[in-house]
Amino acid sequence: MLPYNKRLKGCSRKLRKNMTNAERLLWSEVRRKQLKGYQFYRQKTIGDYIVDFYCPEVNLIIEVDGGQHYSNEGKQKDRLRDDYMASLGLKVLRFSDIEVSRNLKEVVEKILGHL
Repeated sequence: MLPYNKRLKGCSRKLRKNMTNAERLLWSEVRRKQLKGYQFYRQKTIGDYIVDFYCPEVNLIIEVDGGQHYSNEGKQKDRLRDDYMASLGLKVLRFSDIEVSRNLKEVVEKILGHL
């Protein structure tokens, strides 16, 4: 079982209720085992982080990044977070919110390549 911070449970619920448009769009493609029968969870707490989407069968995390992730500080935080996830044996795929919105089919194809 993956470690998680119980104090983030409420925040995780709030994020599920207030997903971004890009997250909603991607969720419509991965929910209900639509991709090769794999189950995805949204806004899953892992350690001290909340990841956008998580597929436990293949240890895959999918992140949909907004503009704040492209600043130097955002890139550094993402690198630390990705290193932590890798230490748990998890693979992280990152897509920009623009990429999800404009090229959803290509994003889904890339995800399928990791399932």
